[in-house]
Amino acid sequence: MTTSKRNPFSGQWRIVWMDVWGQDYVDMEVPGHFTFGKNGIGDFQFGLVQGQMDYRIDGKRVEFSWDGMDECDEVSGRGFAEIVENELRGRIYIHLGDDSAFRAVKQSAQKSKTA
Repeated sequence: MTTSKRNPFSGQWRIVWMDVWGQDYVDMEVPGHFTFGKNGIGDFQFGLVQGQMDYRIDGKRVEFSWDGMDECDEVSGRGFAEIVENELRGRIYIHLGDDSAFRAVKQSAQKSKTA
């Protein structure tokens, strides 16, 4: 069995900026976030958009596909991000819809449990 490298994306990242939606929308239901879990599975929510991600790390970048809901409508898409100056910076795409750049900051393990 080989030892896996540490996943720098692992954990919860709090969305602090999106170029298409204001922070009031991003935090409408819960604090907007991306969470990268074990085995290439994660989730996110901003505003009324929530989804489950299937992600892969490619060098310094994480790429993901996702499916979920926007209010009561099924939606899907893709995205990518990389860590720059301790921020997660990337873009999320909604299939046949909007796309937005985003920035997020990593939450401590304690904050992730209480957020």
